Amino acid sequence: MNIFNVLTLLGGLAMFLYGMRLMGDGLKEGSSGTLKVVMEKVTNSPFKAFLLGVAVTAVIQSSTATIVITSGLVGAGIIKLRQSLGIVIGANVGTTVTGQIIRLLDLDSTAVGWLQLFKPSTLAPVALIIGIVLIMGFRFKNSRTAGSIAIGFGILFTGLLNMTGAVDSLAETGLFDRLFSSLGGNPFLGYLIGASVAFILQSSSATIGILQAFSASGQLMFHSIYAVIVGIYLGDCVTTAIVCSIGAGAEARRVGIVNILFNLSETVLVLATVLLFRKLGFLNVLWDQVVGPGSIANTNTIFNLGCALLLFPMLPVYERLSRRILRDGPKAENKYKEQIEALSPAFLDAPALALKSCYDMLLTMLHASRGNLEKGLSLLRRYDEATMAQIQEEEDNIDLLTDRTSNYLVSLSMHLSAEQHIAILNQYYKLVDGFERIGDHAMNIAEDAGALHEKKLSFSEQAMAELDILEKLIGRILDYTEQAVRKRDMDAARHIEPLEEVMDDLIEAMKENHLTRMRKNACNIYAGAIYMNLLGDMERISDICSNVALSVLARVAPELVDEDHGYISALHEGKDAFYNREYAAAKEEFFGMLQSESAED
Repeated sequence: MNIFNVLTLLGGLAMFLYGMRLMGDGLKEGSSGTLKVVMEKVTNSPFKAFLLGVAVTAVIQSSTATIVITSGLVGAGIIKLRQSLGIVIGANVGTTVTGQIIRLLDLDSTAVGWLQLFKPSTLAPVALIIGIVLIMGFRFKNSRTAGSIAIGFGILFTGLLNMTGAVDSLAETGLFDRLFSSLGGNPFLGYLIGASVAFILQSSSATIGILQAFSASGQLMFHSIYAVIVGIYLGDCVTTAIVCSIGAGAEARRVGIVNILFNLSETVLVLATVLLFRKLGFLNVLWDQVVGPGSIANTNTIFNLGCALLLFPMLPVYERLSRRILRDGPKAENKYKEQIEALSPAFLDAPALALKSCYDMLLTMLHASRGNLEKGLSLLRRYDEATMAQIQEEEDNIDLLTDRTSNYLVSLSMHLSAEQHIAILNQYYKLVDGFERIGDHAMNIAEDAGALHEKKLSFSEQAMAELDILEKLIGRILDYTEQAVRKRDMDAARHIEPLEEVMDDLIEAMKENHLTRMRKNACNIYAGAIYMNLLGDMERISDICSNVALSVLARVAPELVDEDHGYISALHEGKDAFYNREYAAAKEEFFGMLQSESAED
């Protein structure tokens, strides 16, 4: 034994863990969109939820990720705690798939024909080659993600091969013989080692994989490793519970508690069954048998699957216990509690879920800001203290939602690598700022209405009639804005710019009309100044909607919109037939209303 053997072992371990992380991250990123759709459709059937947990974990190679995402869905109110229980148990079974893949180490040089392709020494370089070709040689939508998965797979097996090579050298020293002999005589020590390593590595799959690599020494026997395997379950579920608790509400944290309860039950059931079978003599042949990667994988699968089936009827008990362990705290007063909790840290590693939560929040912000605008304009006709208080409360909510969403987007940005997800994130940054500013302008209008009320002033009938026209136009612009954002509707987005230009023209005409009224002493000077402020706020809201339309077009058809706003310049220069037609029609409609009001005056 020398330092080089140890370095080889640790280096192989590092490659194995990195390969597993790279492969898992790629699988989560590539499947998160489908994952979102499937997990949102969980029915009230615990068995279907169980199968879903198995399938999702098998795909993304992480029971922790599956349970944490499930916790986030519960916290967001998308699924109920009861619906999540089957997923939790299924995730514990699904994590055994990784061990079944790693059992390919059992294939030796005697393998013939097509079996040679599945030897790790063949799979590793093939996966690495495929990965680098996908990353460097192709440019289709998910080529980089698929390449990362393949490279992660190749690095994982390369690390395993390095570990097994080092273990073969270290086995000659007798170190492993003494170590695993002590474990065989002390199951409790093996249990603690398994729990500790899984807790440190934050992955039961990785810990099982390391144990499989160590089995290459030929000195691991069933009686020295069964307790280690059971201990791994506890170490991994504690890590999962901690992650589930970060920034989560009581209901989401209960998912982690249920996972701990299940794994503690599994521990007691497995250890009691093994000891009973040992006493009855059922394990005499297996007890001192040397185990390899395949035996470890099978033992892990049998333990998990058997316990899942036996403990499945306990799901209602786990739910009740989790509610007794973690009581509900005081109810949050904020009416947007569910939307805020949907911005869960649990979704950061599943981009589609995280971006969906942001998308829902953005629509909530737009709806709230628009509602405040409508209430603010209503105060110009009839001032009401209760309505003013509602506007102020909603403005505080909008500021809170802006703060939470902005911080969440910053956190999410560090977890994204796909160009598509980064493009969506960049758009959402702009939308958050835009919708918050619409709320600010709505607040300005409400405060102007308050100032008029305080001084017992009002606008002339002509001024109010013109504001009614402006309100109809801004309402139509906001309708198209919401449609463009909600459905990524390119046609709706293209309608906004001609309407925004008509808004500018209409406001200029209304300013002229108002100055004329002021010269005729038909309007108070102080009220006239407030009227001008109102027109400015309305104009800025339409400008924000124009920017929103640009952001939608930049996502749907980036070739149309460039950085120097050449697209907008081309529209205003009359180079787009659709814009020209829409602008002319809108100008005729709204200026017709304005002229009709002027004629009546």
